[in-house]
Amino acid sequence: MNKKKKEIEPAVGGQAVVEGVMMKGPSAIAISVRKADGSIARDYKKYIPLSDKHKWMGFPFVRGVVNMVSMLGMGVSILDTASKMLLDGEQEEKPGKFEMWLSEKLGKSVDKVVMGVAAVIALGLSVLLFMVIPSLVATLVQKATTSTILINLGSGLARILILVGYIWATGLIPDMKRVYMYHGAEHKTVYCHEAKLPLTVDNARKFSTLHPRCGTSFLLLVMIIAVLLGAISDQLILWIFGLSKITLPIRLLRTIITLPVVAGISYEALQWLAKRNNRFVRALRWPGLMMQHLTTKEPDDSMLEVAIDALERAIGKEAQQQTA
Repeated sequence: MNKKKKEIEPAVGGQAVVEGVMMKGPSAIAISVRKADGSIARDYKKYIPLSDKHKWMGFPFVRGVVNMVSMLGMGVSILDTASKMLLDGEQEEKPGKFEMWLSEKLGKSVDKVVMGVAAVIALGLSVLLFMVIPSLVATLVQKATTSTILINLGSGLARILILVGYIWATGLIPDMKRVYMYHGAEHKTVYCHEAKLPLTVDNARKFSTLHPRCGTSFLLLVMIIAVLLGAISDQLILWIFGLSKITLPIRLLRTIITLPVVAGISYEALQWLAKRNNRFVRALRWPGLMMQHLTTKEPDDSMLEVAIDALERAIGKEAQQQTA
């Protein structure tokens, strides 16, 4: 029984979407979305982990990088699918002149082009906020000290402040607040499954909205580990190339090159922290859990129903019955 639990739990995870939840089971991805009329729209796809196709992708440290890249691509696709599910059957607004012009020029590919442009803008904004600006801060700190630890600490603090400010600001938007409520519903439902309880609203409601394997905790770990790895990398660059200081272009390049290493270490650290429960581990987990107060909110019962609906289908009816 314990062996089975270890096999099932790590494979279950999710993502909040607009008015719904995506759940990823061992071999399937299910999306459930609450429509305006109160009904639940559903989408289901078989899923084969890359580590099953290529064994080396499941190796420690490598799997963290693979997971980060695959989840980024999957996340965009899931958001697009959920949006279409939410609007399916709804009366569409009359397209504007610009939309009609795009349709004439691009034909049926207009949606893909718009999504592509949005993805590029989002990527560019992420690079600006979490790479360029922190690197500029590090360059400024470098004028006051030669300590690579202090320089990278300044960069790391800038990243964390930008992240906290961004999440806090999005939480003020009513639609995003509901997404964070669905995020809370996702966590409660996963907790219920991991506790081997029947997946019901009453059972799920009593669990916390804060989960140690959450992507929010992962982001914070990435930023903390980036400070330590950045300091080590900068010192090595200074020694190897005989430089007196790290310039902005070099720092940006180093940040990009070391990102996969940071992601791999952070993933292993997150998994290690999630599987242990002593005072030391709880202290290490605490910052990430506190960050989740920004990205999760207490859901209502209808949101828990949606999360349960998605998880039941993601793990399969047979697996769900075994947890009862």
